[in-house]
Amino acid sequence: MIGLETFITFGAYLVFLIGVGVYFYGKTTNSEEYLIGGRGVGSWVTALSAQASDMSGWLLMGLPGAVYLSGFSQIWVVIGLTTGTYLNWKYIAPKLRVETEVEDALTLPTFLEKKLNDKSGLIRNFLAFGTLFFFTIYSSSGLVAAGKLFETILGIEYKVAVIIGALTIVVYTFLGGYLASCWTDFFQGALMFVAIIAVPVMAFLEIGSVENVRNAIELKEISLSIFKSGNEKIGILSILSSLAWGLGYFGQPHILVRFMSIKDVKELKKSRRIAMVWVIISLIGAISIGLLGIPIFSNISSLGGDAEKIFIFMIKRLFNPWIVGIMLAAILSAIMSTIDSQLLVSSTTLTEDFYRYIKKDATDKEIMWVGRACIIVIAFLALLFALNQNSKILSLVAYAWGGFGTIFGPAIILVLYVKNIQAKSILSGIVVGTLVFLFWKILGLDAYMYELLPGFIANLTTSYVMDKILVKKFMEA
Repeated sequence: MIGLETFITFGAYLVFLIGVGVYFYGKTTNSEEYLIGGRGVGSWVTALSAQASDMSGWLLMGLPGAVYLSGFSQIWVVIGLTTGTYLNWKYIAPKLRVETEVEDALTLPTFLEKKLNDKSGLIRNFLAFGTLFFFTIYSSSGLVAAGKLFETILGIEYKVAVIIGALTIVVYTFLGGYLASCWTDFFQGALMFVAIIAVPVMAFLEIGSVENVRNAIELKEISLSIFKSGNEKIGILSILSSLAWGLGYFGQPHILVRFMSIKDVKELKKSRRIAMVWVIISLIGAISIGLLGIPIFSNISSLGGDAEKIFIFMIKRLFNPWIVGIMLAAILSAIMSTIDSQLLVSSTTLTEDFYRYIKKDATDKEIMWVGRACIIVIAFLALLFALNQNSKILSLVAYAWGGFGTIFGPAIILVLYVKNIQAKSILSGIVVGTLVFLFWKILGLDAYMYELLPGFIANLTTSYVMDKILVKKFMEA
């Protein structure tokens, strides 16, 4: 259990988040502001909110836990994510910001429908359903992380802990909408950045030397080779699977919406530089926490049998109670910064891609309240998934991340960079890619290769080849 000082600082942080929601409740006057911030967000807020909503509890819990168990082989995921982050900011962000405004689109499904002039509505509906499905899974991963956090620090039963986490996130997102999500993510991203640097520094000071770290790792028989996981060699398929995480960036709605909401496309260059510094340092810090945790917690039983709690236990060991509250708030920040974005994008999808098409004369006020209701619905569904205490954060994130990368990524790339590509081509690619992704997992082939890679390739290849066939037929006619 933790002391009163930690409760005070941790509780003050929760109150602060809700306060941000209350503040922006009074500032939000129309549906565009509620759903996408009126396309007026600055460069710093765009950068930190994008990366904070990107990394989630996976950064401070999933990745350190994986490194603690398997060693330095996780570097391939880090390389993939870093590369994907840069390419996304460099090549997708500017074009997406400009073209979504030209098409007057607040969501990716609506943007693709308008850009492709898809009168059937099939692309919008397929992608909207995909968004809701994968975000429900993705949000549940965050609630699992929140449950583990509250369970560990408050000593309460896991299911109660998950419910407390869900209620806190829903309140400020429900009230303040997109601007509340962005600004809380900005503060949360800054807090995460401080924690991801401070914790490994303090851990190293306690351990004393690099030699002590190396000796503990060798004693646990974990290899520091990037080509071994634990003591087992990793093959080329495993390396490609890890690198493929970077492909997922091109299709993550909760990240791409940040590009769409920045006030000026010229601000994106500054945002990219801020984001890259944040990402590189944060990923290095997460890996360091996993490695330094090996000599500090030589047996996983000292972590309650769950390696994904290593950051929590390390904080409680290394800092005084007042600082512990702040550092634990950083973990909660990582969790909340992603879930609030996901709930909001899901809400936007339900309102813009479904409700507005059903009721074309809906008022701005009506759209905002429907959006708020949708946040509660999605949060409840995610909560049901998260009540399973045996759920692993990393596996839930991997599946949802791969799903979004598969269904959205190739479509976004092709629509932005291939002139006059046909709606039928994009739809064919999305359907084929989705089927490959789903059956790859169902058939157990994910044991050999991350399902994102074959799904992404199938989508991209099918769309491109189909477009060439359709163009050829048109020319012959």
